[in-house]
Amino acid sequence: MPQTHPAIDHPAPTTAPPAPPTALSLEERLAFINAAMSVRLDEAKVAYEVNTAHIPTEPLDLADVVAGPLDTGPAPLPQLYPTPVAAVLQRAHHRLVSGGWCKDALVDADGARCMLGAIRAEARGNSGLEAEAVTVLMDAIRRKFGDDVDSVPRFNDSWANGRIPVRMVDQAANLADARGL
Repeated sequence: MPQTHPAIDHPAPTTAPPAPPTALSLEERLAFINAAMSVRLDEAKVAYEVNTAHIPTEPLDLADVVAGPLDTGPAPLPQLYPTPVAAVLQRAHHRLVSGGWCKDALVDADGARCMLGAIRAEARGNSGLEAEAVTVLMDAIRRKFGDDVDSVPRFNDSWANGRIPVRMVDQAANLADARGL
């Protein structure tokens, strides 16, 4: 049978080997990562808005959230313990609560005191009373934290905030009262 179409010679397809990938510079990689993270953050933002759209919200009154000292003057001193050492420790606790706690100094520039500074101020120059109060405080600290604590100043300065040191002065006042000191 005769051929009705002339034969067309098609060249064989040539496949060149793929070019090796070029390494990206640090700036290019960071730009790609930045773009990818921006997309992910935008998606997360939309998802958050969709997921929380049904939650009713009311305006927030900062007075309900912010709790700070009221400007009503100094807080009244609670009823003192009848024993002298317990009374000194209780006054020292009150001084720390109302005047502030500090570390690395007996008294800081703002007038806040460390545990020993508060006891010294409340002993009012009576070194024997001060020494007894510090001894009871060390007993209270060692009851709670073990015998590794070697001094009140070192214990005081090992805390980032005054919550625990102030509490320990209060517990020492209770201990002194229980001992009749």
